[in-house]
Amino acid sequence: MRFGYWMPIFGGWLRNVHDEGMSVDWSYVKAVAQQSERVGFDLSLVAELNLNDIKGPGAPSLDAWTLAPALAAVTERLELMLAVRPNYHAPALTAKAISTLETIAPGRVSLNVVSSWWAEEARQYGMPFDQHDARYARSEEWLSVLGRLLTEDVVDHAGEHYRLEGTRLHPKPAARVPVYMGGESPRAKDLISGVADAYVMHGDEPHVIAAKIADMRARREAAGKPPLTFGMAGYVICRDTAGEAEAERARITDVTQSPEAYASYQDFVRGSQLESHVSLEEYSVSNRGLRAGLVGTPEGIAARVREYEAAGLDLLLLQFSPQLEEMRRFGEQVIGPFFRRGDAAAD
Repeated sequence: MRFGYWMPIFGGWLRNVHDEGMSVDWSYVKAVAQQSERVGFDLSLVAELNLNDIKGPGAPSLDAWTLAPALAAVTERLELMLAVRPNYHAPALTAKAISTLETIAPGRVSLNVVSSWWAEEARQYGMPFDQHDARYARSEEWLSVLGRLLTEDVVDHAGEHYRLEGTRLHPKPAARVPVYMGGESPRAKDLISGVADAYVMHGDEPHVIAAKIADMRARREAAGKPPLTFGMAGYVICRDTAGEAEAERARITDVTQSPEAYASYQDFVRGSQLESHVSLEEYSVSNRGLRAGLVGTPEGIAARVREYEAAGLDLLLLQFSPQLEEMRRFGEQVIGPFFRRGDAAAD
């Protein structure tokens, strides 16, 4: 199992807790990134939203592509999975940014390609916003152009969304830049099985994840592509006793505290095609993180992670609050003792 986490660009992950003790200052983000390497994490997902969908549109959020070179410069082995939404980024300029990042952090750059869901954000920022299946059509063309730019000497392209004439891009990345994608609609799954390297899912029970993995493996085989890897989001509450963990769960799932964030959640549900209902309790933590069941003692959480390994999962993308303290606890009490025996301990 590889362990990843969401970089805290929103000031926290809890929609019902106003102040989680997690600032959006560079000093805090830098401390999180550097500590994560010391305590055993492999990867960080840097999400991309110009508005804050956790705390509400009036709250601050940081830009993924501005943070990326800074994070690359202050870390040594951490994979940086950068979220990118095709309607916000021209493929040629994204390819140029990737080629530059690869000179700072060779072999450590990957993409999380997201077909945008937030119509209000696109309206505020003056960007095009396609309806559901059209968003995936744009992503498909965007990925095709990007892949050619990163591998071919000269690119000509005339498509529905993008036109390039004699485009050259140097330097080239030394290796393929992995593409992670998520989605639950039939159109999303068709695209992912054809073009992505990894499929990432919202949190869910191990048997549900196992069924989704089996489905995507079959789609991938039918597409004649090499095997996908599989990741899942999860929210961790690690405590000395199960009772302490359950008390923290109860505290963070009071949905009455933040009407602004609840409004953005409703916008998300309207703009997406989800396979299952997201309850108000699950809304309290993004990406259905509590469904993963990573709540309890270190031993109990480690056993749950083993269930996901058995289901075929390769990567966990975790959220914590407060991030710095709880990531350290997870690294020292779960990753170190149960998954990385013999590795250097956290300092």
